[in-house]
Order: sequence, then C-alpha cells, then structure tokens
Amino acid sequence: MGRALELPGENEVLAAHPDVKYRMGAYTWTVTTRNGQSLYTVTDGKDSLSATIRWGFGVHAQTWVLERNGRFYQSLVSFYPALNGLALTIGEERVQPQTLDEAMGSELSAEATRECFGCHASGAVKGRDLTLTTLHTGVTCEHCHEGSLAHAVDAAAGNFDTAPAHLKDLSTESLNHFCGQCHRTWDTVVRNRWLGPVNVRFQSYRLENSRCFDGTDARISCIACHDVHQNLVQDDAFYDRKCLACHTAGAKPTSNGQGKICPVAKAKCTSCHMPQVEAPGAHQTFTDHEIRIVRANAAYPN
Repeated sequence: MGRALELPGENEVLAAHPDVKYRMGAYTWTVTTRNGQSLYTVTDGKDSLSATIRWGFGVHAQTWVLERNGRFYQSLVSFYPALNGLALTIGEERVQPQTLDEAMGSELSAEATRECFGCHASGAVKGRDLTLTTLHTGVTCEHCHEGSLAHAVDAAAGNFDTAPAHLKDLSTESLNHFCGQCHRTWDTVVRNRWLGPVNVRFQSYRLENSRCFDGTDARISCIACHDVHQNLVQDDAFYDRKCLACHTAGAKPTSNGQGKICPVAKAKCTSCHMPQVEAPGAHQTFTDHEIRIVRANAAYPN
C-alpha cells in the first residue's frame, strides 16, 4: 500500500499506457500522458471537457481524482490491468451520463474526499480537515503508527522511549476494526447495505462473518496471516500453517470450540475455503475472507 496513491511523474500505470481510450454511447474518454503529465478528456463529438490528473488511486487498477474549479471529482472511467485499458469505474456501472459534466465523473462530497485521501495517502487529513499540503503518497509508517515520525527523530538522537504502541497488542476485534477503517468494518458494510459479491473487497467485514472468527484469539487476526510491512504473499501454501494453527489435532480450542480437521486435505487450504470471487465491475477477482466450506452452486453469502 506504499503506492496506494500516485502523483504525476511518478505514476507507473499512466507512464506505461500513455494513450488509452474508452467509448460508451455518445461519449469518448481519453487519457494521454506526455512528459509526466496526464490529461483526462471526455467528448461527445462536439464539445469536450478536460482536467489534468493530479492523483491516481490504486496500485494496479487505478481511478483518478480530478480537481475542477476547486471541487473534487471521481473519474467516471478507470484503468484495469485485466482489460489493459479503460472501463467504467467500479460502482458506476449503472451510470448513463446525459451531459459532459456527468460524463466527466461524480463530484465527491467533503466526507468522501477525506475518506479517499485518508486511506490512500498519509498526512492528508487533520481532524476533519483535508490538508493536501502535508500529504505523503501511499501508506507510510505514520499512517498506522501515530507518532512514528517523532520517534524516528528521537531514535536518531539515541532516545528509543517514544516508540509507538505495537498493533499486535490490540485484541483481534480491535485490530480488525483498525484495519477496517480503510478495508471496511462490519458495521460500515451493514449500514450501507453493500450486499452481494461487491463486498468481497471488504476483507475486515468478510473475515468477521467467518464462523471461526474470534475477537479474542490472535490466530484469526489480520496480522496473523499478513505481514503488512511486506508485499502480499500470493502462494496458497504459505497460509497453510496459519490455518493449521487451529485446524489440527491438539490445537488450542477457540471460544467457538475445537477447530475441525479438514477431511479432504491439509495443504493449500485457502484455495478451497477462501475462494476467488469476481467483484462486479472490478474486472478482477478478490480472495473472499469469509472462511467457510464452499459448496457447489451455493449462493454468495452476505
């Protein structure tokens, strides 16, 4: 997530795709990149609107936040690696623009803007205020470890007493909620009624729906499986020992009881019990963090 937000001149996605185009109905969108600057344009064949892309949100798939007349807009089209090109931004599949303004993208509320920058950048939000002058791209140490910058200064002077608290000291439930500030908490998803496969992207919510989730057991926390300081491990076998920490003979029971031993296999557990699900409009699959027995033709569980 260190590259969750990209700036002009540093945006590898746009640099690798200097000319991309998408057409829907009467409208055509183009994104052109020259000398480190990218221009987002939409035309209806007669008139056009353009805006310089200042922020790219996303490491691989990428959506842009545009600024026009002091207001922020989410681009109506985004870049998807699976398509090697543009398509409608996830969540906007039903939009049928009637004007160039609508085709440019949707205006972001102040709250939505804070959420976007608050999750994809560091130092961009102070209290309730958006302060882009203090923005650092991506998720830095300070984003999760408040006080880490001051600690770095103190440590350089030989004082190590100001180290931030370790997240591993949080309970599993508290840690799930902490990560869910960006990855979406159970409460946020339920209140917004984000139902169906679209919520497979919200790992904290999905994990808490798992039958084996235990808010007091460190074996089922986010950091039990993921080292957030390293790149995401894609190998299913890597996670076997995480699963077998509960689902093996003699393992300490959870508050939900003894973890059942799988009668089918003891390797590549996640390939069966955490299936890949394609989120509508995302043009990519996500690992479903609702750990379960997946039955053929079963409906997607909310």
